This record gives sequence, C-alpha cells and structure tokens, in this order.
Amino acid sequence: MAAEEENPVSTSLPVSSAAVPDSQALISTIEATPSQPVQPIIPPVIPPMVSAIVPPIAPISTIPPPQVPAPLAPLPVRPPVFKPPVPAQNGEVRTSDSESDHDEPGPTRASAVEYEISEESRQVRERQEKAKQDLLMKRRAAVLAVPTNDMAVRARLRRLGEPITFFGEREMERRDRLRMLMAKLDSEGQLDRLMKALEEEEAAATATGADVEEEMLQYPFYTEGSKALLDARIDIAKYSIVKAAKRLQQAQRRRDNPDESIDEEIDYTLKKVESLYLDCTESGDDRPLSGCSYSHDGNLLATSSLSGVVKIWSMPRLQKFSALKGHTERATDVTFSPVSNHVATSSADRTARLWNTDGSLLNTFQGHLDRLARIAFHPSGKYLGTTSFDKTWRLWDVDTGVELLLQEGHSRSVYGIAFHPDGSLAASCGLDAVARVWDLRTGRSILALEGHVKPVLGISFSPNGYHLATGGEDNTCRIWDLRKRKSLYVIPAHSNLISQVKFEPQEGYFLVTGSYDMTVKVWSGRDFKLVKSLSGHEAKVTSLDIHPDEQSIATVSHDRWIKLWSTRNKGDEHAMDVD
Repeated sequence: MAAEEENPVSTSLPVSSAAVPDSQALISTIEATPSQPVQPIIPPVIPPMVSAIVPPIAPISTIPPPQVPAPLAPLPVRPPVFKPPVPAQNGEVRTSDSESDHDEPGPTRASAVEYEISEESRQVRERQEKAKQDLLMKRRAAVLAVPTNDMAVRARLRRLGEPITFFGEREMERRDRLRMLMAKLDSEGQLDRLMKALEEEEAAATATGADVEEEMLQYPFYTEGSKALLDARIDIAKYSIVKAAKRLQQAQRRRDNPDESIDEEIDYTLKKVESLYLDCTESGDDRPLSGCSYSHDGNLLATSSLSGVVKIWSMPRLQKFSALKGHTERATDVTFSPVSNHVATSSADRTARLWNTDGSLLNTFQGHLDRLARIAFHPSGKYLGTTSFDKTWRLWDVDTGVELLLQEGHSRSVYGIAFHPDGSLAASCGLDAVARVWDLRTGRSILALEGHVKPVLGISFSPNGYHLATGGEDNTCRIWDLRKRKSLYVIPAHSNLISQVKFEPQEGYFLVTGSYDMTVKVWSGRDFKLVKSLSGHEAKVTSLDIHPDEQSIATVSHDRWIKLWSTRNKGDEHAMDVD
C-alpha cells in the first residue's frame, strides 16, 4: 500500500506545479497527505563497453526542469489620434478608420495632417509641374494648324492682338511664336471664343472685305516664290532636258558600238594618272590658301587666301596674271564660270562677288546672315550657288544679282554645294552630317543621304549622272548611287578629315580627294581603289581642282604653296630616260 501511495504523489507534483492551482487548495492537499520518506531515484549504472576501436562516450548530463517565464510588462497605451472626418462618396461623413487603429497593436498609417512639406520639396514639385505643363503645351502646339504663309501669320497675330513682328525675328521664328500663343489660348479655353469673336466683329464691320479676307486665309502649304524664281525654274528645266538627252544618247552609242570599250578607256586614263608627278610649285600668298579653280579652257588658275585677296595665275607655269581685291574678310572659296572667264568668290564678310579676270568687280551678292563657306556655278553659267553658316544655301542670278532662292533644310551650318552636270539637281552638305539632293525644277528635297557620323565638307557629282561622292570629318569618302538611293562604297581614304572631293570633269573615270593629313589621293572611278597618292604639302590641304583635259591637278594648302601635279607624256618620258 505504501508503494501505491507513493506513485500518485510523485506523478501529481509536476502537474500541480505546472498548473499552479489556488494556494489554499494546495496547502490543504499537502496537510491531508501523510508524510512518508521518499526514496531517491538512482539511475541504473551501465557498465561501459570496452572496445579497442570505439572511444568512451561522455556521460549524459541531466536535463534541468523547465523554468516558468516571468510575466511581461504591460504595453504602454497609445494616446488616441483624432483625425479629420473624411467625406465618403455617398455624402456621409466618416472618420478615417479610427476603430481599426485602436484595435491593431501594429504601426498605424499616418494622415496627411501629420506631414509637413519642406520648402525644397515644394520647389521641386513646382518645377516638375512646370515641366509637365511645358511638355503638354508643346504637344498641344504640335497638332495645331498654323499658317505657313508669312502674310497669313502676320494677319493672325494682328487678330490676336499681338505684335506682328519683333526686331530681328525671321519667318520661322514668327510662325513658332504664333503656334505657342495659340497653344496657350487653347489650353486656357479661350482660342475658339476669341477667334469667333474676332471673326464676327470683322464680318460685321466690313461686309465688303469678307471675300478678300477669305482669299488671304486660303494660303498654300508652301512658301510662294517670286516670278524671277519661276522663270529660273523653267529655264533650268529646259536646259536640263537637253543636257540629259545628250548624255543618254552618248551612253547608248557607247553601249551599242563594239569598237568602243569603256574598260579600255578607263585603263588608259588610270595609267596616265599613275604617272602624276610634282611639276610646279609656287607661293600663293602670305596667308594660308583656301580654294582654287581652273578656268573652263584650262588657261587660267584662280586661288583664294585668308588675306581676302584672290589671285589669277596663267598656265602652265603659274605666272601671276592679276589680283582681285575687295573682300573685307578672309576669302573662303573661288570658282570659274563654266562658260566664261568670270570668277566668283565667297568670303567671311557674308558676301559673294563676281569678277572679271582683269580685276574689275561685276556684281556683289548680299543676303547671307553669317560667313560663307563654298561657292559653285550652275552648268549653264546663269546661276550661282552659295553656302553659309546661317544654315541656308542660296541661288543667285548672275546677271542681275537677285536672290532667287533661299533654301533651308539643314539643321546646322551648310558647307559644300555642287550641281548635277545636267543642271537639274543641286546637292548640299553640312555640319549636320547629312547630304541633301534638291530638284531645282520643283524646289523639293528628293534625297537625304545619311551615313557619315561627322560633318560633311566635300561633295561632287560624277559626269555619268548617277554617282555622288561625299567626304567629311570621319576621314571617309562615300560613293552614293542616286538610282538605288543608297551608299555603294565607303572608302577609308585618309587619316584626317577630307576637305575636298572632285570627280574628273569629262567622264568621271577617277576621283580625287584632299585631306588635312597633307596628302592628295586619286581613286579609280570603276572600283574606287587607290591609284595614286600625292605627297608634298607641309600643312593641311584645303582645296583642289582637275584640269579640263585631265593633264594636271592643282592643290592648295595652309602651307601657302600652290602645287601642280602633271601627267607624263611620251616626250617627257623619253627626255627623262635620256637624262
């Protein structure tokens, strides 16, 4: 019986200690239980196994009884936050989840009242809002129909009560100002009302002039040219049709004639080019030279320099013939007329001038807003093209000196210009790394040749009518096919920028490039491989020209020297052998 009574006591003690009953009931239970000696529990001793391989096991420590954790301190009571009532969608007023905030012990969402915006944050928000409004204004302005006729733009500005022009404001700037003004009124919701009120007021005031006003507002979507430009376009069209027909007949005759072999002619020409040698050197000026050009008969050579003086030299020994003085700034280019001995020059004084070979001034072409770069004659000799750093190129009437065409289209300064041998097309290139081809008969830009990665400085048409060469600051020369409207060849021509490119003027059998690496190179017009490299200048080569009979090439440089590179004929070769 004693053993049976010990077991309940030993089993009930842990339960009572874990449950922690009432203190009085625990005391009564202890008093009612008779006190008997409790035998200590001795764990059985296990004899260790003796083994030569297994090491002895450490004795297992007794596990202490679990400790009762102390009760946690009560959480501090968070003072209630009074939030402003939030109006609901149905019109009822409710508090912003105050009950849920008290029930949840976690962090609560802060209301807008608890945050305070700093001055810097407010300024940043204002700038962002202003940028957003500007972007929206530009988008709104881009979809508005704005007149392209300058007279219609002025009339609409007058209707809106704005100045019709500002000092120094150009046509495109005036049109952009009208566009932004209309966009602003449109964003404020006043454009339609204002335009309607003005139209009603004018209709009521002048009933007789309503028809005239409607005719003025029905403007064309292009800039209307002058009567002189229309006559020039008609004349160019007639001239180009005759020239193109003649060129095509000549090409067809060569193709059908078995006795004529184009490959043999090209081989013969390139063999002559391979014999080019330095024939003559002459000091051109006290300042660096910028341009050179042969006359149409090859008897004269003109050079321009940074001193502003243009000199005429007699061929073939480069004897000074005359000097043309009149520019107030440096002369940038010079060219001979294809039909006469008239000389055209361009300068940094924003003017181009037409001279006679004896030094007399024939005409002055004024109108550009910045310095001029290059100049070229139309094949008919009646028109003159100039490029400028004012982002435009212009066409002038040689006889009258009238500006026929002001052509925009380049995003940066326009540098080079060339005319098609037929006279129907003009090509321009500039610092925007783009070359554009223009139809002079319609005034449209028919091709935009993109491929250069740096400004394009030189451009030239081939006499075959469908090849165009360009050279630029990326040290490459590109050959474009106007029929395929893409680039055919990319020639890694020089180690520095290419300042000038020119096709041989008769058949286009070879191409010559000049560079700032102080060399001039001749390339085959068939496969555009290198034929001859001409080294002799001691500074940058700025310009070059090819003699009409293909017998010599003239080059000028910043070293102030003119160099003539001539081909050897049989007499010269024999004389060289004898020597």
